[in-house]
Amino acid sequence: MLHCPLPFVPITRTPPVTSTSADVSSSHLRPPCKATERIFLWRGVNPPPLSTIDNPVIRHIADLANRASLRDTASYGAGLRKFHLFCNIFSIPESDHLPASFELLHSFALWAVSDPEPGDSIRSITGNIPFEPVSVGVARKYLSAVRAWHIAQGWHPPLSDSHHSHINWSLRGLENLHGGRRKPLRPPITLAMLMALKATLILSDPFNTCIWAMASCAFFGMMCFGEVSVTSRMAFTPSKHLTRAHTFFGFDLRSSPYARLDLPSAKTACTGEIQSVFLNEQGNLCPLATLHNLARVVPALSSDPLFSWRDSRGDILPMAKVCALERINSILMAWGWGMTFRHSFRIGGASFYLAKKVEPEIVWITGHWKSLAYETYIHAFEQISSQHLANAASL
Repeated sequence: MLHCPLPFVPITRTPPVTSTSADVSSSHLRPPCKATERIFLWRGVNPPPLSTIDNPVIRHIADLANRASLRDTASYGAGLRKFHLFCNIFSIPESDHLPASFELLHSFALWAVSDPEPGDSIRSITGNIPFEPVSVGVARKYLSAVRAWHIAQGWHPPLSDSHHSHINWSLRGLENLHGGRRKPLRPPITLAMLMALKATLILSDPFNTCIWAMASCAFFGMMCFGEVSVTSRMAFTPSKHLTRAHTFFGFDLRSSPYARLDLPSAKTACTGEIQSVFLNEQGNLCPLATLHNLARVVPALSSDPLFSWRDSRGDILPMAKVCALERINSILMAWGWGMTFRHSFRIGGASFYLAKKVEPEIVWITGHWKSLAYETYIHAFEQISSQHLANAASL
């Protein structure tokens, strides 16, 4: 079996000038920083209790362990920002942010999930209080972020088991109240949509070429879109994100070509585990062809992001998720699909393979799912149900 790394063209360039500014903060307690650093750099006015003996070696080891305990600190950063936004809206004193009381976190969870509409009893008394409603699951992640922040800053976890039970009781009630107005699940990306993307994108343009490669690989590789993109240009890290060196071409036992993407940090992988995504030839929408075209249009170093593009100054930039999805959605809406597609490539790829009667076990293994249950990875089963169920009585 032959494995060849993705070809790249060595280039000489000066490092791009980038900005280190993040979200603007009005307090010295919350300095501008990446979302991944907020739980470590954002602080409270109260000094935490000692957690180790007063020895510089032990304190240094504790600090190293503290920073190495979490993998996805970016999502915690988002939850922590939402918590401080809540505190600003309701004028919570800085001294009450850290450590946070049960009453404060219970209130935060209620506000995060509430989705008052005109005519609701809540809306009649809220006045100008802003709401940014999220699902109950996301609200629980927000609470996990605040918990991680407390521990990282040297405090005990703020909520006990009985506190969680009380908060879950309230969240379940709000979920029941809002259940009738839930938004429908986003539909999967389909082959027709992929064809529309390819027909619209200019495949000689670096930005468009990168988006097409991301779309094709995410669909046929059943990948989360976050695995082919970054949250921001500053967030790219070779140890966490795909680079050109993480891509290999080879031939299987039937001499059929394939590509392998070695994800250094996948959501469904254990810590330190490299998860491989295998891509095969797929006709006119072939992901292998998109990778070859990307290497031609956007020549880069092996340490550069796999899904990257070149700006007008010639700098290589990783593709940010929001930029790619805005372009993809604008195209799909122009073609008549008037809705937002965000995490639909993975689900679309699974739907496609199952519609082609690929064994569910193969889809499960290839997509690195934890369960074989269809509802785990099929939102639109009606689109493929006939492939599995129709004419069963005639067999």
